[in-house]
Amino acid sequence: MSIFRTKDFDAMRNASSHGGLKKVLGPVDLILMGIGAIVGTGIFVLTGSGASTAGPALALSFVVAAFACGFAALCYAEFASILPVAGGIYTYSYAILGELVAWMIGWDLILEYGLVTSAVSVGWSGYFQSLLGGFGLQIPVALSAAPGALEGVTTYFNLPAFLIMMTLTVMLSLGVRESTRINNVMVVVKIGVVLLFILVGARHVAPANWHPFMPFGVNGVMSAAALVFFAFIGFDAVTTAAEEVKNPKRDLPIGIIGSLAICTVLYVVVSAIMTGIVPFAQFKGVDHPVSLALQFAGENWFAGFVDLGAILGMSTVILVMAFGQSRVLYAMSRDGLLPKKLSSLNGAGTPIVATWLVGIVFGLLGALVPLQVLGELANIGTLAAFCLVSLAVIILRKKRPELHRAFRCPGVPVIPALAIVFCGALMAFLSAITWIAFLIWLAIGLVVYFSYARHHSLLNQK
Repeated sequence: MSIFRTKDFDAMRNASSHGGLKKVLGPVDLILMGIGAIVGTGIFVLTGSGASTAGPALALSFVVAAFACGFAALCYAEFASILPVAGGIYTYSYAILGELVAWMIGWDLILEYGLVTSAVSVGWSGYFQSLLGGFGLQIPVALSAAPGALEGVTTYFNLPAFLIMMTLTVMLSLGVRESTRINNVMVVVKIGVVLLFILVGARHVAPANWHPFMPFGVNGVMSAAALVFFAFIGFDAVTTAAEEVKNPKRDLPIGIIGSLAICTVLYVVVSAIMTGIVPFAQFKGVDHPVSLALQFAGENWFAGFVDLGAILGMSTVILVMAFGQSRVLYAMSRDGLLPKKLSSLNGAGTPIVATWLVGIVFGLLGALVPLQVLGELANIGTLAAFCLVSLAVIILRKKRPELHRAFRCPGVPVIPALAIVFCGALMAFLSAITWIAFLIWLAIGLVVYFSYARHHSLLNQK
């Protein structure tokens, strides 16, 4: 009854082939799903904080964060091609590192995906209220933000953040095919807005604003990288849809790497144009930096389009991350580590109880907790998961070299080791309070495992 017992690869593949999830997704769906999860709060909100931290070198911060994600993405792609099963890194860990490690990673993913949806819902609320303001409308101040989020103003509940979570939860309940179609349309629109910003903004760049290029040195670049890393969270959510992909061994690596590559190019170009239009010091405290750049350039007519693009962009992030969260809960429940009710499916093949649990719980968190707290906690959870999946690739190459890999991570063990180094370095730049909160969450996870999950595990019953 070892806490490091592992699941059999063949048994996992067999269970997934007889599951109730529908195989309807192709490579384009996965790339758009990845872009839908990535392009959102990071580019429309956090670029302002990043610019005030790194200056014009914000583009370098995005490159550093992209390298950390890129190395991890290669590791994810290898696992996804070997074991196309719902649950992503949680499922891979169960087959390689054992039950306790898999549980802790699943527990970590609950923190990551859930807090990302909450954090992005807060950013969505800010842009939505900005858009309403353009029409002379205003939400009551008490219902406009979480308690303590606004200085000098009494607020109790972020109503728009909660309502968008409920709306998207209803969409997810309709089924993966329907929610994917909605996501694809919104992704095309928001990418169009980003490209239009690049075309319009490039005409107003003043190269003098890029000097000094690195005003806060390497420390500023790394601190900003630890912050804007949030902008890349989401490509790993593609792996949680593995059981719903028509040809997962080929399409999952395409979706993971393709979406990350496209988003990296967009981030670097947008951040370079922003800091070329507006002196970096003026981004401090700004929660709509892309709109600010256009207003500074005198392109006020286009600022409204950016607000609309931001609203759609953040909607797709919430949609995809909530989807990933529900699939992790589904996989853990199917293994007996969480109550069986969480793996029950409705007529559309959606884990309905898990979907609504995610929507309500993390909708309330977004309505009651400020953005910065949510963002840093989501970052540390993601970085920890990336380190573990990179370590697992090295271990699997040693333990199971004979396994067929439709996609092989190049340069093992160097590439996975670089992923661990980059992610570990970014974790070191997060605040002490974030580390304390993360360790408390992991401690709670251990209590739940030894008091419930270990005894209800299907492996334990067998």
